[in-house]
Amino acid sequence: MKDPYRQFVRPLLFHGLTLDPEFLHYRAMDLLTWLGQPSPHPLAARIYPWLRRQLCLSDSRLVQTCWGLNFTNPIGLAAGFDKDGTAALAWPLMGFGAAELGTVTRYPQPGNPQPRLFRLVQDEAVLNRMGFNNRGAAALADRLGAYWSNERPGIPIGINLGKSKITELADAAEDYRFSFQQLYPYGDYFVVNVSSPNTPGLRSLQAADQLAPILTALQETNGDGKPILVKIAPDLDWPDIDAVVDLALAHGLAGIIATNTTIARAGLKTQSLLQTGNRVIDEVGGISGVPLRQRSTEVIRYIYQRTEGTLPIVGVGGIFTAADAWEKIVAGATLLQVYTGWIYEGPWMVRRVLAGLLAKLEEYQLPHIANAVGLSHRA
Repeated sequence: MKDPYRQFVRPLLFHGLTLDPEFLHYRAMDLLTWLGQPSPHPLAARIYPWLRRQLCLSDSRLVQTCWGLNFTNPIGLAAGFDKDGTAALAWPLMGFGAAELGTVTRYPQPGNPQPRLFRLVQDEAVLNRMGFNNRGAAALADRLGAYWSNERPGIPIGINLGKSKITELADAAEDYRFSFQQLYPYGDYFVVNVSSPNTPGLRSLQAADQLAPILTALQETNGDGKPILVKIAPDLDWPDIDAVVDLALAHGLAGIIATNTTIARAGLKTQSLLQTGNRVIDEVGGISGVPLRQRSTEVIRYIYQRTEGTLPIVGVGGIFTAADAWEKIVAGATLLQVYTGWIYEGPWMVRRVLAGLLAKLEEYQLPHIANAVGLSHRA
């Protein structure tokens, strides 16, 4: 299948033009929002069958039920791409098996000063210090309420919750609880994000004594028992990961998302940022993409071993190809998420990865993708 994005669009955007990546991101979101309107433009509706043929791949071997939710395939959109849920209805058209909205905070906030999003093309990576820019939990609830009144997406929708910058760390539990309650009717699952490096002090909430009150507050108001996960940083030491895992088990969490972006800078090929000329090593922010791939897989493998496969893991970090996805699944990831890989590889990526996963199942003579989860631990 020819991929016009990789043939024509990517060379232009990544090498031929010097447009700000955040500007390009919002133009992409404008298009996706137009495609996903509850009452779509007639032209958009006419495009739907073509998009499904081009970008979607359905196969019963890829379908999974997790937390009582039906995932048509294991590839989900990671949080950060659609912070305000404007394109919530468009993500199934892109071939995703799930989509995670946010990160959303209790209070609207503009995020960090621009420029705050940078491509590290030599590393196939992105450096961001967005700072949870979003319109707030109430605005997202209003939008999803309007969207869902027409139809809910045919894929699970997660909502990623963060702490507002103006909220003191001591008040974090109530901050998360407020957003959780506001958005409760609209999320199929929820994620506690305490691992972004771009909100001052946020990562300290991964410590057991800081995280426990947040999880307690959410579970106290989780009347229907919706799945709650926690998203962790790749830069935690193993004892700190142990502590988070123990908390997740003690508080009945549904799983762990491994991992968020990294603050590590070792081994980068890109020396300076195109927009500023500053050295990458001196820039604040989290890095996603290929430099994160190995570490995120190591964390997945460790958590799977630590829990003996009893706690579902969502693997994210550096997934560009079917080989990348397969590596995380056999390490122990039940589901996957992509962001940076989708930027670099384009809209045809999901279908291409899913086709590759089916080829892997045939190669290993496995009947279903669930049989591959944690396979490397059984070798």
